[in-house]
Amino acid sequence: QVQLVESGGGLVQPGGSLRLSCVASGSIWSSAVMGWYRQAPGKQRELVATITSGGSTNYVDSVKGRFTISRDNSRNTVYLQMDSLNPEDTAVYYCNVKQGYYNVNYWGQGTQVTVSS
Repeated sequence: QVQLVESGGGLVQPGGSLRLSCVASGSIWSSAVMGWYRQAPGKQRELVATITSGGSTNYVDSVKGRFTISRDNSRNTVYLQMDSLNPEDTAVYYCNVKQGYYNVNYWGQGTQVTVSS
């Protein structure tokens, strides 16, 4: 069983920054891919960024150059540093771990990020 606990969401003004954290507990494979997804009102959940255990990263085009994903393998923790936030970044952000022979997905409960003046 895998549990994910996110923190760090909140309200920020346009141009501001936030840092999300997600701690994974349970049976975490060393090969697990960790990542962040988001879902805005009325929209489908979309991938924001992923990172492998070796540090390879992938970002959706809309956040490239503004968001940075990182992880601490010793703590099973993944971070998302979000800079130059704009109102279009407003969404519930979900932590994700994908692992195992069948690429099973595990999800956190989500944390709200609101960008507004």
